[in-house]
Amino acid sequence: MTTVTPAAPRVGVPKRRGAISQSVRDSLTVAKRNLIRMLRIPEMVIFGLIQPIMFVVLFSYVFGGSINVGGSTSSAAYREFLMAGIFAQTVTFATAGAGAGIADDMHRGLIDRFRSLPMARGAVLTGRTLADLVQTALTLVVLAVVAFLVGWRSHENLGKVLAGFALLLLLGYAFSWIGALIGLSVRTPEAATSGGLIWLFPLTFISNAFVPSDNMPTFLRHIAEWNPFSATVQAARELFGNLPPNYKAPDAWPMQHPVWASLIWSVLIIVAFRTLAVRKYRSATA
Repeated sequence: MTTVTPAAPRVGVPKRRGAISQSVRDSLTVAKRNLIRMLRIPEMVIFGLIQPIMFVVLFSYVFGGSINVGGSTSSAAYREFLMAGIFAQTVTFATAGAGAGIADDMHRGLIDRFRSLPMARGAVLTGRTLADLVQTALTLVVLAVVAFLVGWRSHENLGKVLAGFALLLLLGYAFSWIGALIGLSVRTPEAATSGGLIWLFPLTFISNAFVPSDNMPTFLRHIAEWNPFSATVQAARELFGNLPPNYKAPDAWPMQHPVWASLIWSVLIIVAFRTLAVRKYRSATA
């Protein structure tokens, strides 16, 4: 007679974490690592604050009173017109830092160490861009205080003001993915810094950030009106209540509906450049 041996109970197999939850967890871990690094190197934050503060002071007092805004050449009118442009320029210029940081991680082999760990592939880039977003938010807070001290005021309720800053941060986050792609495409952090800035200057100056686009040559005016940077600047001015008196928006759709245009542009940039950056990351570390 044979004896039937009962089957051994199955040892519980841990449930595999969902891909989304793992990606979120890994992204936050990488973001925490980058934030700790920023705290240990405070000069990174300090130097990042100096440039936008200089822009606020110089533009306010050098150009204030010499540029006609809504029929007025007063310094106060120009400061209110200017600040949304300075805020937007600050969040987009963070692109260079994002690209340089990722290029530095690639250069020092840190990305290869991350690749050897069982973590989501896109988490390294997402974590880095989230950490840059936190630093950008801190910069905006300091910049808003400086702007208040030089005479900038908002004329809308707190909800609209916060919505304006949210659109600015969304644009900054979108541009950080452009920086991530640049950082993965070059060999050195210095090249990433140059590559991150060289295209930003024409983007920010061929816009409505510092002067009204009305007096630009026709072809430049069309570029400025459809510039994603201009859409966010216009939306911020509208939400801050900083549009010039008797202002009439240009006929271009982004200037007529700047909040929607800003949202659409930022989301499209995030989707497109995150896809390209993650693909580049995978091919660069394959």
